[in-house]
Amino acid sequence: MSSGAIDIDEFENADADEFEERNDTERIVLFLDKNDDRAWKAATIAEQLGLDTDAVSAILSRLKERGLVRHKRPYWAITDDKERLQSAYRLHRHHETADEHYGEERLEELQTDKMEDVQ
Repeated sequence: MSSGAIDIDEFENADADEFEERNDTERIVLFLDKNDDRAWKAATIAEQLGLDTDAVSAILSRLKERGLVRHKRPYWAITDDKERLQSAYRLHRHHETADEHYGEERLEELQTDKMEDVQ
């Protein structure tokens, strides 16, 4: 991962290519969750993860709409609603599993409004 370090338990329990598969949204959420004792500027998050600042800002705005991050200009932090965060993560993982099983096009036909709210 671009942030330079992960928890050793996460490393030990991960599949060989799990970290390459993480999309930018997941990387941002994981970064904020691991660093939940601080609030961050979008540019700093982008720098830490090796991402474009504008892309990070857009992702953070979508995460805010879903209640997964908090924002007080110019800072961003992970939600303090851990239950909501865990629920969104579980739904995300279920979506990935379904995508692998059915394929992206078929899955789009099967998606519910609730899945679209949390993706």
